Amino acid sequence: MKAHILATTAAAALLSACTSTPGGDMDPIADAAVDAAVSIPKGTGYFAADSSLPFHAPDWRAVSEDDYIPAFEQGMAIHKAEIEAIKANPAAPSFENTIVAYEKSGRMLGRVASMFYTLTGSNTNDRIKEIASEIGPRLTAHSDSITLDPVLFQRVKAVYDNRAAMTMTPEDAKLLEQTYDNMVHAGALLTEAQRERVKAINTELSTLTTEAGQLIAAAMSDQPVIFDNRSDLAGLSDGEIETAAALAVEKGFPGKFALPLQNTTQQPLLPAMTNRSAREKLFKASYHRADGTTDIDTRPLIAKIAELRAEKAALFGEDDWASYTMYDRMAEKPKTALDFMEQMVPALAATQRREAAILNEAIEADGGNYEVKPWDWYRYANRIKAERYDLDEDALTDYFQMDKVLEDGVFYMAEKLYGLTFERRSDIPTWHPDIWTYTVFDRDGSELGLFYFDPFQRPSKRGGAWMNAIVDQSHLWNTKPVIYNTLNIVKAPAGEVQLMTYDDVNTTFHEFGHALHGFFADQRYPSLSGTAVARDFVEYPSQVHEMWATYPEVLRNYAKHYETGETIPQSMVDRIAEASKFNQGYDFGETLEAALLDMRWAALSKEEAAALDTPEKVDEFERSALEDLGLEVSLVPPRYRSTYFNHIFSSPTGYSAGYYSYLWTQMLDHDSRKWFIDNGGLTRANGDHYRATVLSRGGTMDYFKMFENFAGRAPDVTPMLEARGLIAGDEAADSSVSDDGPATVGDAGM
Repeated sequence: MKAHILATTAAAALLSACTSTPGGDMDPIADAAVDAAVSIPKGTGYFAADSSLPFHAPDWRAVSEDDYIPAFEQGMAIHKAEIEAIKANPAAPSFENTIVAYEKSGRMLGRVASMFYTLTGSNTNDRIKEIASEIGPRLTAHSDSITLDPVLFQRVKAVYDNRAAMTMTPEDAKLLEQTYDNMVHAGALLTEAQRERVKAINTELSTLTTEAGQLIAAAMSDQPVIFDNRSDLAGLSDGEIETAAALAVEKGFPGKFALPLQNTTQQPLLPAMTNRSAREKLFKASYHRADGTTDIDTRPLIAKIAELRAEKAALFGEDDWASYTMYDRMAEKPKTALDFMEQMVPALAATQRREAAILNEAIEADGGNYEVKPWDWYRYANRIKAERYDLDEDALTDYFQMDKVLEDGVFYMAEKLYGLTFERRSDIPTWHPDIWTYTVFDRDGSELGLFYFDPFQRPSKRGGAWMNAIVDQSHLWNTKPVIYNTLNIVKAPAGEVQLMTYDDVNTTFHEFGHALHGFFADQRYPSLSGTAVARDFVEYPSQVHEMWATYPEVLRNYAKHYETGETIPQSMVDRIAEASKFNQGYDFGETLEAALLDMRWAALSKEEAAALDTPEKVDEFERSALEDLGLEVSLVPPRYRSTYFNHIFSSPTGYSAGYYSYLWTQMLDHDSRKWFIDNGGLTRANGDHYRATVLSRGGTMDYFKMFENFAGRAPDVTPMLEARGLIAGDEAADSSVSDDGPATVGDAGM
């Protein structure tokens, strides 16, 4: 994700709530085992017990790659025995001996999965990839053997059916409801034959999505774009060209220059490159990276994934994958998400055409005899932005030194809003030497958790940015969170100051918003803790925290020129805000196009998906899906083409039928920004209120109600449309959003 929380596999996600420490006055699993005379094996090796390091942080020195397969196998065996003990318990099903016991099962397996899937995203290698390919389907089968176990389900159902007669806390009730709903969604109410087919589909999807994820990663990391001459890279800095020369040597092209691809369609170096043919070469290499133009072709994989998803949805009586998979979302129904996005298309299409005309004028004034193409767009958009708003992106970078952005910016914001303090430490092992580690202290001075910051791009890391919890907060286990943020910033040459782009700064604030969502968790049950929320809600708290990157008090504290120490001029800050509405035709357009493309894939019926039986038909489907949007996709391609859309094709679930979440949560984000500003901005009172109503609630309650508790009303889409420059303030109709979806905004043409 700009995104992104780490998506591993469905099985790993199921188990991630179990990376915790034993505690409490009772152990339903042990009691059930004794009562039913079920023998639960004892774990051996490193993963058999929780880490002895502070906060139970993993000791990466104690584990080798060869340890993972045996540990996974042992963890699955123990987990299976724990489930058998629950099933065999002669006592009548109760919340404690069934629901809580289920929640407490699988601890060792969770510890293994937590460490392993940290590596698959952040520091992988060929052996880790091999293990992932082998263990993914086995974890899926293991997960299915539990969630589709009819005897276990009958116990869960017995508790669920008796819920009206039970005394439970709201969190207890939510855990019971979620446990039941998840098992039904997994297939507990299907016939035996249908359940067996679901298991087979899940196993195949695990294999295919793992392979797709690895191919998508290889298409980025293993296919740098090679240039023969230094002149091809004219416009780049000497340091960037030297880095390109070094990468070329590393990849076996001495004397040449290599530019690596990033995960998105657009590439960050394009605006600076003055050689148009070189720009076109870089862009097209990105656009065609996995569509068979090179040796990597993901089209057969994604077609099969779409077919299996549609078939699985049909087994549940649903028309398509989107209808099946959105059952636990804030939006709930595909129509709600589609109506929300499609109401923005007319204004966005007009903006794209208008901005393209402006760029063509700039090209003509520059002596160019051509019309703007995607590889030209940002070069001229940035130039117009610089001229119109007197904003120099390169000059901005000089004020964003990485350590100051994190410690004097992000941490300062967290101290002012929430009373947090941070202490850097070097005694905790990490999975890579570039990682910075901090103890986080709460407002009362107590230890809140442990934070890892992993900022730099490297070949062993997948693209994008994300947050994940290695240890979840849980009162059940008395654990505090261990959380990491991962970014992909190009590391400065040795001896040079590490600077960041403005986008990097926003991403740093964004990902720490996810981290705060995890740190402020206040739940008993790990399954409901912190960021264990709906896919279309999880990005909301992170996006809100981007607002503080340019909040004057915060900005003045960290944005200091790396050479002179001068504070960033307020006039430059004002121009950032003014310029933010320019180029929304591309910035907003590529994201909306990707979200709509995702929904088109998820809306395929079983028969329609099966008809995509050749790579050429996949191309045609994508082409028609994009053309039907009514947007200028030839000028503004989607942020991700289908062939490298990692969010939706690299895990059995992931963001499929969910990429709209980034837009949905922008609505909540901009509406919340307005609330903060209207109520005094950066104050402890505001931070404490947001923490109490949103950040500490986890997945324990209805999301519309959660937002209403914070803002005092239903969410309103107007602030987002205004912030994007898609409507003026007086053009908005009543646009509050209820659980029936957003009200239609009036004519939003510009």
